[in-house]
Parts: sequence; structure tokens; C-alpha cells
Amino acid sequence: MNDIGFKMIFDGWAPVIRTLVLGTLSYLALVFLLRISGKRTLSKMNAFDLVVTVAFGSTLASILTSSQVSLVQGVLALGLLVLLQLVNTFLAVRYPKYQALIKAQPTLIFFQGQFLTDAMQKQRVSQEEVLAAMRQHGAAEPSEVDAVVIETEGSLSVLTKNASSLDALDRVGVSTSGSLGRRKDAAESSSR
Repeated sequence: MNDIGFKMIFDGWAPVIRTLVLGTLSYLALVFLLRISGKRTLSKMNAFDLVVTVAFGSTLASILTSSQVSLVQGVLALGLLVLLQLVNTFLAVRYPKYQALIKAQPTLIFFQGQFLTDAMQKQRVSQEEVLAAMRQHGAAEPSEVDAVVIETEGSLSVLTKNASSLDALDRVGVSTSGSLGRRKDAAESSSR
């Protein structure tokens, strides 16, 4: 094996030691930063959170593999990402218009025995996925379910037959405007 081929496999102990030391220290720094930033930093992800999570991974990889990035630069970059995430969640909690800008709204995709095909197509959810979510929540038949909602981070929530479950739909987007309100009113009056 020539010198160039050997250098691709092992380039000396200095890069190995650098990776071990910086990897350990940057990992500890990231855990510390995430711990002090609170639970919301790593909550179920919406699109913005996914971008931040990918940026965490990319930054950590740069610290580990690039000899041009110092530990201080890397930890500062990680801290900046955490700070931006905190600012983002602060704004989203206090300003509904900002939250609407960065987060998707939950969407009703099944209601009282009917698949809402327009909403399902818009959200790119198949009937089989909705049925699987129903089964996972213990419903053997669609008739046992009042509603299925695709949440902001993409999970499917299943509301089983129960008059109070309809109250959970107050802030859920519906692509068939108006018809949900009439169906909900009818369902509530029949359950009384």
C-alpha cells in the first residue's frame, strides 16, 4: 500500500485524539445546552424543529470532523441554535400569527364514518394509514371512531366515540367548511 492509500486509512494519532476529545466535550456541551433549554427544544417536531435538529447534527459533525472548527466555535454554534429555538418557541407561544406562520394546523381527515378525501389528499394521507391509526388506538371498526386528526407534526390522533371527544375538534382545520359544525351539532344533540 502506498503512502497516499495509507493516509486515507490512518493519518496519525493527532486527528484521532482530536476527534475523541472534541467529540466528548461537544457532546457534553450539547447535552448541557439541551438540558437547560427545556423540554420544548426536543418536543415532537414540526418542520421548523426538524431544521434545527438537522442543524444540531450538522454542527456536531463539523466539530468532530473539521480541523478548522474549534471547540469554542462549535459550542457557540450549538448555543446559538438553542437560543434561536428558545426565541422561536417564545414568539410562537405569545403570538398566534407567528405560530401560524411556522407551524401547520391540525387537520381533520376522518369524521363520523366518513373519510374526508380532499383533506386526506392535501395532507398526503392514505385510507390505509388512517385505518392503521384506528387499529393502533384499539378501534376494530371505523364506526367506533368519531374523528381522526393529523396533528401539526404529522402523527394521527384518533378520537373514539364519546360526546366530549367532539370538543377536542374546536381548533382543528377542516377542508369542508361548515359541514363539520352541522355534523358536530347533530352528533351532540343525538348523544343527549
